[in-house]
Amino acid sequence: MSYYPNLILDALRHVVHPGKGKDIVSLEMVEDDIRIDGRRISFSLLFDRANDPLIASIKKACVQAIKTYVGEEADIEGNIYVKVKPRQVKPQETLLSGVENVVAIASGKGGVGKSTVTSNLAVALAKQGFRVGLLDADIFGPSVPKMFATEDARPALQKVNGKDRIVPVEKYGVKLLSIGYFVNPEDAIVWRGAMATNALKQLIGDGLWGELDYLLIDMPPGTSDIHLTIVQTIPLTGAVVVSTPQDVALADARKGISMFQGKQVNVPVLGMVENMAWFTPAELPDNKYYIFGKDGCKQLAESLNVPLLGQIPIVQGIREGGDDGQPSALNSDSLTGMAFGELAKAVVAAVEKRNQELPATQIVQVTKK
Repeated sequence: MSYYPNLILDALRHVVHPGKGKDIVSLEMVEDDIRIDGRRISFSLLFDRANDPLIASIKKACVQAIKTYVGEEADIEGNIYVKVKPRQVKPQETLLSGVENVVAIASGKGGVGKSTVTSNLAVALAKQGFRVGLLDADIFGPSVPKMFATEDARPALQKVNGKDRIVPVEKYGVKLLSIGYFVNPEDAIVWRGAMATNALKQLIGDGLWGELDYLLIDMPPGTSDIHLTIVQTIPLTGAVVVSTPQDVALADARKGISMFQGKQVNVPVLGMVENMAWFTPAELPDNKYYIFGKDGCKQLAESLNVPLLGQIPIVQGIREGGDDGQPSALNSDSLTGMAFGELAKAVVAAVEKRNQELPATQIVQVTKK
């Protein structure tokens, strides 16, 4: 049987990208370098980055598609190569122009573990091969420096086009900026609202973030001037709302979701994370004790028609990791490491779905009467 390029392409149209829901030919992932030499077939696949976690599974699916739709005798194993797509140069430098997705991690109230979830999510994303930044926007209660054991770090300044830019601190593959790096950790930050928002704008605008797949913003709890400053300064890809299953926390989480979905703000809610979903003692790893109630976030997410992205248990190691500056997500094989790994995958899928189905978010315009 003779082969020809269109036969190969037709077979590859049966390979659907798991995260994007479209076939790899439509996504222009098949390079125009199909080579046929008797039964030997070779071609290249284009990916955004060399360490894309889906490379192996997509290559395997391509082999199966060739065998099924071209012929079992086709010599394809080991002949599929990976190339990295060249990055398009953007015509002009804009605020956070090198950042693909900006995700706000919010909570309706304090004490639900939002910063812990954000820090572990950032580490989990970095471990999965993504370029990640984390901006601590909780100006009055910055916790990211402690979560990453970088309290003594002081970001350097670098001249770029004649302007001083702040070089983020890097730890565990995550770029970090926090007001905590610029104040004494023992001092309370007593600022009026305008001072706080100006400091936040400087961290956003002057930060030398470079190229990132994800910039996570650890928002302060509740709804405040800081939230308004964020949505008026940068277009958010979406928001993730963290809550415990407790009724009082869920009531505030509902308000937080309502704020993002409101007509004036109009930021897509990617989903909810239920933190402290249950308690599992180390000596009884199969037991679950629902201290704060069971499936509260799951039920709220269903009622508001937003996804439940993950449920994170209460485990002593999460608290210890946060206090010691070693997020639980560093250990991918642990119970909590696996939970945060799954959460990272769910967030990536939610962002890709949002980007396919919705237009880019616009910043909130300030209007004066």
